[in-house]
Amino acid sequence: MIHVENLTKYYDDLCAVDQIDFDVQKGEILGLLGPNGAGKTTTLRMLTGFLSPTDGKIQIKDFNIRQQPLEIKKIMGYLPESAPLYHDMLVFDYLDYVANIREITAGQKLARIRELSELCGLANVMHQPIGELSKGYKQRVGLSHAMMNDPEILILDEPTSGLDPNQIVEIREIIRRIGKQKTVILSTHILSEAEATCDRIMIISRGQIVADDTTENLKQSAGSRKTIKLSFSNAEFETVKERLQAVAGVGEVVKVDDGNGVLQIRLTSNADDDIRPALYQTVKQADWELLEFYKDAQTLEDIFRELTREN
Repeated sequence: MIHVENLTKYYDDLCAVDQIDFDVQKGEILGLLGPNGAGKTTTLRMLTGFLSPTDGKIQIKDFNIRQQPLEIKKIMGYLPESAPLYHDMLVFDYLDYVANIREITAGQKLARIRELSELCGLANVMHQPIGELSKGYKQRVGLSHAMMNDPEILILDEPTSGLDPNQIVEIREIIRRIGKQKTVILSTHILSEAEATCDRIMIISRGQIVADDTTENLKQSAGSRKTIKLSFSNAEFETVKERLQAVAGVGEVVKVDDGNGVLQIRLTSNADDDIRPALYQTVKQADWELLEFYKDAQTLEDIFRELTREN
């Protein structure tokens, strides 16, 4: 459905997107993650034809973004982070206006507006001015706008930015329903949202792709770096650190908390074998009271921080 090759974008001397390659299959929901300034929005704007690439190729279906931008825009819906809405218009009037721009026939227009109203939960606000709506409802109107022409591809830039937790869940459910029928690419800072919504996750850092896979595969590929957490009473951190670091395979030992007489530590290991038996023997030989001892699963947040940290 979408093929991107050697995509590059410079702003004067600043390289915002640096020779990235990826493909998106029909019916896939791709989550684009990255810190501020990583190149997410620039990438989405190039995919939609809003920005011209400095170099590289964007092929969407049988169309090339340079030679056939209008053909691509006809099969694509785009919701930027700040939805471009006319706040003095009623919701119904605005969607009617968008339908006219999209050249939807008079016989189909009302049915399409009604369908989008039901899908995006706008029935109760159709005759209210957009400017009086909450941020969540404005995002729903913007999503209806992006979907008016029933596009095959939907590009969403931070669709839940600024929403409260309830609104985030509602927009997430809408995206899931849309994703059953369309190809969706969305950018987000909310890692739990990407994990719950997307079939695949692509992490961008400083204009380059640093990870591209399903959430589960990303966690498994990061599995070589194991994290183990322990809690003690009647223990002093420096002594515990010295004894545990003497165990083969133990890397960093960090104090997480030391309150109310309980010492909580986290240690990492890159050893192929499970080092927990050796750790237990070390703890057993010491005069420490062990309260907790477990292997901590890698989360998407751990992977994200590891791949996007500055150094």
